[in-house]
Amino acid sequence: MLGRGVWSSLRQGLSRGLSRKVGGWASGEGRKMDIAGIYPPVTTPFTATAEVDYGKLEENLHKLGAFPFRGFVVQGSNGEFPFLTSSERLEVVSRVRQAMPKDKLLLAGSGCESTQATVEMTVSMAQVGADAAIVVTPCFYRGRMSSAALIHHYTKVADLSPIPVVLYSVPANTGLDLPVDAVVTLSQHPNIVGIKDSGGDVTRMGLIVHKTGRQDFQVLAGSAGFLLASYAVGAVGGVCALANVLGAQVCQLERLCLTGQWEDAQKLQHRLIEPNTAVTRRFGIPGLKKTMDWFGYYGGPCRAPLQELSPTDEEALRMDFTSNGWL
Repeated sequence: MLGRGVWSSLRQGLSRGLSRKVGGWASGEGRKMDIAGIYPPVTTPFTATAEVDYGKLEENLHKLGAFPFRGFVVQGSNGEFPFLTSSERLEVVSRVRQAMPKDKLLLAGSGCESTQATVEMTVSMAQVGADAAIVVTPCFYRGRMSSAALIHHYTKVADLSPIPVVLYSVPANTGLDLPVDAVVTLSQHPNIVGIKDSGGDVTRMGLIVHKTGRQDFQVLAGSAGFLLASYAVGAVGGVCALANVLGAQVCQLERLCLTGQWEDAQKLQHRLIEPNTAVTRRFGIPGLKKTMDWFGYYGGPCRAPLQELSPTDEEALRMDFTSNGWL
């Protein structure tokens, strides 16, 4: 495996070359932040009494820091952010900032249901060390979340945010896809740098890349299960839950795609599909945390109402990893 310094230089150069074709990259005056690369969405460890375990959080960060990630996403869906208080969300980001390598980017989830609360949380995330804010679509009143409403929401947040904003569409959790026309409009905002798209519709991702090609705007895949396909249509990286347990392999898939080794990339992608599905759509965060325990990290319990896996589900989860050669 390449040394961290050599890998970092190679990855940045290759990703810039790729992202030039599909959007902008931060390289000087007037350019937006370059967010290309792989990010694990950090989980929030809890004690047996459901308190945030900051010690275990820091231990996990030190272990993850050994991989050539571009940075970390904190307080995203895998961080169980809806179950944390506002003060806990900020404290988690602050602790991650202190524990993570200084050369990594910290993307902090600051989405709330109201525009006002999202603005306040975004400003606070910047104050505790976030490099950029990743903002999930408000969804409680999803029937009224038209393109116009969402454009107004994100524009207001980006106008008032002291750090760059990344759009976040995760329909599996919100029941709401951020419409392509809204993404295209928002891509023109000087403080909106990209989107994390977790829907898995590669056609949609390719269309976003195509429609935003004249902007400094980048697309990140929201899952390792379609990472290769996302690179093929112009994405520049991914926020991948699976990277919390198979970090080296997800980064290897990135390298193979960026260097055009598509046959090897395809073989690796195939072996990651079932494990990825297991820790995302099939068993969710309880499955991811259980797998982290197996791979030498601290997963631990989730906060209620999320429940631990049944013995049957745990066995099925293990099989998805063993049958692909990872356990």
